[in-house]
Amino acid sequence: MTFNPLEQRGIPLDRQLRNWRELDVAPIDPDRCDPYTRCRIITMNGIEIEAVLFSHQMARHCPDQDVRRQLARTRYIEQQQQKVVNWLLPGVSSVLETTIAYEQVAVDLTAWVARMEPDPYLKQAYQFGVLEDFDHLYRYANLYEMIEHRKAEEIVQGLTEVMPGRPTPYHHRDAVDNVRDPYDRDRADPLSKLHALTIMSAEQQTMNFYMNVGPQYMEPIARRLYQEIGLVEEEHVTHYESLVDPGETWWEQLVNHEYNECYLYYSFMEQEPDPRVKAIWELHLGMELEHLRIACDLMRRHDGRDPEQVVAPRLPDVLTFEPNKEYLRGLLDTQIDLTTLGAGYVREAHERFEAMQRTVNSDGGPPSELVMEQHQHLYGRDYRVESAGRPA
Repeated sequence: MTFNPLEQRGIPLDRQLRNWRELDVAPIDPDRCDPYTRCRIITMNGIEIEAVLFSHQMARHCPDQDVRRQLARTRYIEQQQQKVVNWLLPGVSSVLETTIAYEQVAVDLTAWVARMEPDPYLKQAYQFGVLEDFDHLYRYANLYEMIEHRKAEEIVQGLTEVMPGRPTPYHHRDAVDNVRDPYDRDRADPLSKLHALTIMSAEQQTMNFYMNVGPQYMEPIARRLYQEIGLVEEEHVTHYESLVDPGETWWEQLVNHEYNECYLYYSFMEQEPDPRVKAIWELHLGMELEHLRIACDLMRRHDGRDPEQVVAPRLPDVLTFEPNKEYLRGLLDTQIDLTTLGAGYVREAHERFEAMQRTVNSDGGPPSELVMEQHQHLYGRDYRVESAGRPA
């Protein structure tokens, strides 16, 4: 079925405001929910936070008071949406359990986008990044077993493998080598724009999450690991945000943000097995359709262009959370030894990479390796699960 959000009527903005009772949604049950329901929640939380942050930045650069007022009205609704989505996560889950779910999002969301991305250069960017998130999941799984004496498998439930990726110590690169070449806004496939915005938003939220929760731990090794991986997430945000054409106007970016929210809420509504969560995705889609209409009107009025010039005439095939085990194993076999150089990729260590490694990994070694050493000392092994009929 084709779905063109530019032609759909949403919920009028003056009917979108919710009271405290409506915002007080019951959280999911972490022991009974589909792991990908939790992944969809984490993803949409990042998407809504990006929408709010972008709206604030646009307002700070906009001299038109009427536009600033319109952004403020829509932004408040986006904030209510974010509260509903994020509050679906259960308070009984520990920070580490939520962290493992965050990395499951990073692995399976980025792998799916890499599989579907039509542009070879952008595809390579996602393939490169996902092997690092894959290793982060593995490192946190070892920490989780050490601190909480439980298996990450209880969270990912076999949908995502927990095994080594590109080793986390090798993720530390000179900052200039994290900047990729952007797509061309006039030539890029509309799907490529949605992919870039989605992964950038998800990685940005992961970065913010680790920045805030890392110091909450008492265990020194946990504090250190969150600090290390939190800095890798900074590299990832730089990596992904640089894919977006900086020549896009504010109005064009606003339409892209709203269109992407429609795309994701529609995608998740189509596949959500939890009827209560599905109803939230459907409600928010109705709200976002109106936000998109408002953004399109602003673009026509202030940018002198029609939104059809920058977005697809209909939504692409739905974005799907699903296992990507074979795809990831293929990437591990062929790309684990890659690093970046300028806007490209190489297999040989180079001067900037080696200088960064000497600096950040000196004096005691990287926390991601210390986690493995402590886990080996406690259990005589690292964290592994049986998968696909063989040790992972």
